[in-house]
Amino acid sequence: PRPSHKVEAVVSTQSTGKEGVMVAKKDFNAPNHSELPIPNLQVIKAMQSLRSKGYVKEQFAWRHYYWYLENDGITYLRDYLHLPQEIVPSTLKRPAARTTTAVPKAKPQGGPSGPKSDDRDAYRSAEGKNVGPGAQTFQPEFRGGYGRGAPQ
Repeated sequence: PRPSHKVEAVVSTQSTGKEGVMVAKKDFNAPNHSELPIPNLQVIKAMQSLRSKGYVKEQFAWRHYYWYLENDGITYLRDYLHLPQEIVPSTLKRPAARTTTAVPKAKPQGGPSGPKSDDRDAYRSAEGKNVGPGAQTFQPEFRGGYGRGAPQ
C-alpha cells in the first residue's frame, strides 16, 4: 500500500474509528499531531482524502479542522480494517441509562425564601397603564429629514 494508506489507517483507527471524530489544528509545519505520532500535515491530508471520498464531513472553525465520520465512512473503515459489525464509533453509541434518581436541591440558607417574582409580576400587571419609560410623554416629530431623507 501507498504511504497515504498507512497514514489513513493509523488516523482512522486511532481517533476517527473509535470516537467518530478527528480534530487537527491548521498548522502544516507542526512536527506531530496533538494525539498521534504522525506529522500534522499527513493527518490533515489523509482526512481530506477521506472527505473527498465522502467518508467524513469536514468543519473548520478557529484554526482547527473537525472531521466527523459519515455512515459510508463507518462501513469503509470496517471493510478496510476488517472489523466486526459490533464495533461502532462512540458518537453513535447510546448513553447508558442512569439508574440513580436526582437528589432534590437544598434551599439556600439565609437568602430570600422564594423566587424574586414580585418585580416581574408588578411589571406585567402594569401593561395597560401609563407606567415606566415612554409613557405618553414621548411624542416623536418629523421635520423633513436630513441627509438621504432630505427633500430635494
